[in-house]
Amino acid sequence: MASLYALLSSIVWGTSDFLGGSMSRRRPPIAVIGGSQVIGAILTAAFALGTGKWSLEEREVFAWGAASGILGLIGLIAFYGALSTGMMGIVSPIASVGVVIPLCIGLFSGEDPSNLQYVGIGIAILGIVLASGPELSSKTTARPVMLAIVAALAFGFAVYFMARGGRAGNPAMTVVTMRVVQVSILLTIASFLRSKGGLTKSDIPMLTAIGVTDASANILFTFASATGYLSIVSVLGSLYPVVTVILAWALLKERLQTVQYVGIVATFVGVISITAG
Repeated sequence: MASLYALLSSIVWGTSDFLGGSMSRRRPPIAVIGGSQVIGAILTAAFALGTGKWSLEEREVFAWGAASGILGLIGLIAFYGALSTGMMGIVSPIASVGVVIPLCIGLFSGEDPSNLQYVGIGIAILGIVLASGPELSSKTTARPVMLAIVAALAFGFAVYFMARGGRAGNPAMTVVTMRVVQVSILLTIASFLRSKGGLTKSDIPMLTAIGVTDASANILFTFASATGYLSIVSVLGSLYPVVTVILAWALLKERLQTVQYVGIVATFVGVISITAG
């Protein structure tokens, strides 16, 4: 079940990133993040209350959730900033390489996947990298690439802290804490700047879609990491670039080259190997 939740989180995350990246080309990235995170905070709080997981007495969960929220926000700002100026087909795969951080932590902490799962992990990560291969040699500017690298580091540690919060006993409140911390920071920034970032009422439907999908992905992943190997669920949860690339190809007509198709196929082969192991 942990692997299924992690896979589902990738699909939903990939969709959220596509929507967020698209909107960030029309509105300031930080405004898109702020508006969508408010929606996400409401959703996660409702989920915690509805499932009976609401609690204000779990300090360890709050600490991990807060750390994940801060790093996740840094990652989102860098990631959306990169998506707003660079091709999704290069930015998203680079950002996903942050999976190496929780993967290595999981393995060094004593997790022992099967040989087939080790092979699947390697193939899946290779597939993600191949999906961005042709664009690395194109005229992509340095700014989106550097922002994507910052996002990779921030996301990698945010995922690890998210997993620790889930394993501390309350995945739902881990995600609630993440969202509350992120919204508090963003509202403080908006109040200081006295600006809504140009958002209007017409943006509410898209912000809602982004907020719901992003929060849902976080909930799915945190529950997956609470019961599964971190080394496994972190890889399965980081396959979202494939979804983003496919959506960019299908809806925005971004061009894919042969090696990117190979990367997508490799990713699916890796997933099959991991789940079969």
